[in-house]
Amino acid sequence: MNEKLKIALAQLNPLVGGVSGNVDKLLKVRSELNNDVDLLVAPELYISGYPIDDLVLREDFLNLVEREIKRLVENTKDGKSAIIFGAPRKDNTAIKNSVYVAENGKIKAIKDKYELPNTGVFDEQRIFTEGELEDCVTIKGIKFGLPICEDIWEKTVLEKLSNSGAEIIIAINASPFTISKSSERDHITLLRVKETKIPLVYLNRTGGQDELIFDGTSFGLNHDGNKFFCSSEFKEEISIIDFEKQNEKWIGNGNITKSSSGTERLYKALVVGLRDYVNNNKFPGVVLGLSGGIDSALVAAIATDAFGSAMVHSIMLPSHFTGKDSLNDAEDTASLLKINFSNLEINEAMKIIDKTLGKFNGKSFSPGITEENIQSRLRGLLLMALSNRYGYMVLATGNKSEYAVGYSTLYGDMCGGFAPIKDVWKTDVFKLCRWRNENFSELFKGPKGRVIPENIINKAPTAELRENQKDTDSLPEYEILDEILKGLVEKEISVEKIVSKGFERKTVEKTSHLLARSEYKRFQSAPGPKVTSKAFGRDRRFPLTSGFRNWN
Repeated sequence: MNEKLKIALAQLNPLVGGVSGNVDKLLKVRSELNNDVDLLVAPELYISGYPIDDLVLREDFLNLVEREIKRLVENTKDGKSAIIFGAPRKDNTAIKNSVYVAENGKIKAIKDKYELPNTGVFDEQRIFTEGELEDCVTIKGIKFGLPICEDIWEKTVLEKLSNSGAEIIIAINASPFTISKSSERDHITLLRVKETKIPLVYLNRTGGQDELIFDGTSFGLNHDGNKFFCSSEFKEEISIIDFEKQNEKWIGNGNITKSSSGTERLYKALVVGLRDYVNNNKFPGVVLGLSGGIDSALVAAIATDAFGSAMVHSIMLPSHFTGKDSLNDAEDTASLLKINFSNLEINEAMKIIDKTLGKFNGKSFSPGITEENIQSRLRGLLLMALSNRYGYMVLATGNKSEYAVGYSTLYGDMCGGFAPIKDVWKTDVFKLCRWRNENFSELFKGPKGRVIPENIINKAPTAELRENQKDTDSLPEYEILDEILKGLVEKEISVEKIVSKGFERKTVEKTSHLLARSEYKRFQSAPGPKVTSKAFGRDRRFPLTSGFRNWN
């Protein structure tokens, strides 16, 4: 009987639909392993990528997955490491989210996911059929439990595996990042280990896929709950862990990588999410409006850290309301980041549109919100024109606080192919800017040191669409606004309950009203990375037309 075991954990970044490339990558990893590695493990739905949504309903796609699985299995004829990997499979008329075990040129076992999440961003019950409660799989003479992601969040599956004699649990995951997810995983896995007294290895994928980000951060817990291994965040990494049997218990040993702070983790997530979205969609670079404000400065910094300075093109689009400070701050930001910078004035274009609109119905109007929005939409038009001409992706620069209350212009500053800080509250925008000015990471391709001018961080936020405009003319201070919005959006609590926490009723009702009436704007907004517990888009779904008026 084996008393020692060596496992290679492949924390990889598969491309959804890139089935052949995903298999090629895993085979390359396997070819580079030492001969003493017993087991190679890849994440949940690694072969297809995750999430696959309705792609998995296509017969030709499932046929491709099946062919590539055969190629992968064929590779194990050499008798070296067995492979555990995730893939979708068709089981008669049902489609399952499955974990495969390949060894010695054969599929040794297939186990199906039992707990299918159906909340928030997860729609697994829509496309998958739940599996049966499974027994263990014997590999190299050792009984393994092979739950898949959500299977460990409830006790049912691990209780079954424990009762069937599991010696080691290996859970493959495609678990999306949120700010609080790391502590949630730690809590639930520790609970499962305490219940079963079985060591647990948690392997997660990494990288960005559309609106989701996967942080990796794979880890292992011994039977006593102590963490013996933790991988890096937001990067592909092959980790080797060893198990040795001592007093009838398997004891794990590996390296522990230090985890980062919440703000650092958030910034890294935004960089990785943007990088993978743009690179996987094969854009040659990005372009954004650099206004001299804090949001566009942060997006420019994130983009530069994602791609390097040469791929980032910033455009200042001033009107006669744009202050000299904003012009200087925009130039300083571009200079600190070493990115391309251009200045395209929109004053003449504004005059042409004013003149053209003046002919409509022969009526005259005093300048107001229409003229403010024209400025924003002119900027959006020019940025989209540059995108058409050069192929760059336009980055929208709005934050979650603005999207929540509609403090943004549809077809204007909301224009873009991706909105990197769409799920970042304004108060966190300030924290991220301060953090980046004082810190750097090997994940970043931008310059070290200060990259955002202090004046941008310290000055009062303004859209500069009219004389002496400030955000607080229309909105409460962001410290107050964000707390109210977190209650309304992320916790889904009532106006009454928020007021009971000490907030002014008038302010809460106004905020709730703005949130509800801006639903149609958010529905048409660009995708952006989910980083909070409830992001706008596929995570939070409200009717566009509704008679419910929760601000009354």
